[in-house]
Amino acid sequence: MLPVVLLAAGFALLLIGGESLVRGSVGAARRLGVSPLVIGVTLVGFGTSTPELLTSVQAALAGSPGIAVGNVVGSNIANILLILGVAAVLQPIACHPAAFYRDGSVLAASAVLVAGIALAGSIGRVAGGVLVTLLVAYIVYTYWAERRRPEAPPAARHAREAEVAEPPPGPLWRNLLFAVGGIALTVLGARLLVDGAIQLAREAGISEAVIGLTVVAVGTSLPELVTSIVAAVKREGDVAFGNVVGSNIYNVLGILGVTALVRPLAVPPEILVFDLWVMLGVTALLIVFAVSGWRLVRWEGAVFLAGYAAYIGVLGGTAI
Repeated sequence: MLPVVLLAAGFALLLIGGESLVRGSVGAARRLGVSPLVIGVTLVGFGTSTPELLTSVQAALAGSPGIAVGNVVGSNIANILLILGVAAVLQPIACHPAAFYRDGSVLAASAVLVAGIALAGSIGRVAGGVLVTLLVAYIVYTYWAERRRPEAPPAARHAREAEVAEPPPGPLWRNLLFAVGGIALTVLGARLLVDGAIQLAREAGISEAVIGLTVVAVGTSLPELVTSIVAAVKREGDVAFGNVVGSNIYNVLGILGVTALVRPLAVPPEILVFDLWVMLGVTALLIVFAVSGWRLVRWEGAVFLAGYAAYIGVLGGTAI
């Protein structure tokens, strides 16, 4: 039972810590006069991806590259099929062409780039440095482009991302306390989650890659799930969509990049053979659904959810 307890505690701390980090950092930024555009482009995206980052780094340092890589690949699959699926079933999601031409192109290009690097069998420090550099360039370009056109749909969406992440009331010091406390809880949650995942994999005879692709990936995607559901309920569907697209870009460029800089990653063969191609396939399906009418409707969300159920079923069959 100990691995299950560690996993449950890790999930809880990741969810609470990620939520506290986003709300505290957004609240502090607002009180310091930072624009909603900057908050949406940087803090919301980084904040919701913090659990994946810390979990992957912790797994790499613990000598479990299967969990580190599986976490990123599995999170990207879960973000599209599970999180967007749930959000679209709750409320159809509009996709602004201007926003998607840029962000969708970066999403597709980053997924293909990482797949190409991973097919070599490992992700080294040079590749990690390239990925992080590309993420920084993307963020800088996004901010520069949308400051020039603050009335454009992408800029408006980033502003509403900041609104969805409502800060807690109170002075600056309280928001900073929320942010610092969120980081501490997320670090501890990542440690417990990785330890529990490693023990569970060893006791159940399941590969660490499968655990990373499923249990760890869904657990670290909880902040994105909460943010997207809140956005869908508030009828801010484009925020839910942008949250997932942005998170997937952060995952492959930032999380894999930073983790590889900390410790080069060997890519497990089972991920190379199957899951990497699933990630590319669901990314392509997202693009097809998005550009066909520029909205995700409920039946497309149902297709995503059915696809995720089938994917988990396949992984469960291979794990037995």
